[in-house]
Amino acid sequence: MTTLPTDTEAARFWALIETAWERTGSGSRRALLDGEFDDDILGRFVDALRSLSTDFTSAELTALDRVAERALYDIDRADIQEITDGSDDGFLYARGFIVAMGREYYEAVRADPEAALPDAESEEMCYFFAHLHDKLYGDFPDTGSGISRETASNPAGWS
Repeated sequence: MTTLPTDTEAARFWALIETAWERTGSGSRRALLDGEFDDDILGRFVDALRSLSTDFTSAELTALDRVAERALYDIDRADIQEITDGSDDGFLYARGFIVAMGREYYEAVRADPEAALPDAESEEMCYFFAHLHDKLYGDFPDTGSGISRETASNPAGWS
């Protein structure tokens, strides 16, 4: 049986992303989306996300990782890769960037791949909740999804 993220889990995930951006500072995300690539901005975002997440239970982190995994899987598509570019790992990191930018940007790219930025990456976002779970609880979470976030694992996106 495949476990899918619930609407509540997805809403919590996207709200957490928004709160992390709010803590990062006004204009930070906008600068990235305007093409002003700055690893320091992404680093501050990840630090804020970590700060918000370190008291979560194993079950909460597993649920958040399941949402991240599904989000990455759903945009694992050749038409998006064509815009973002990148090798297998590079495209995974590009999808990590898309997710890290929040639900509005994610949905825009999902609807129209032309909305994606080329060569923008966030490697850390791809396994953020899995690595935090490992650090806090000593193992990677079993999301129960039966999917992979790795590039070209979504057959519907690469037909």
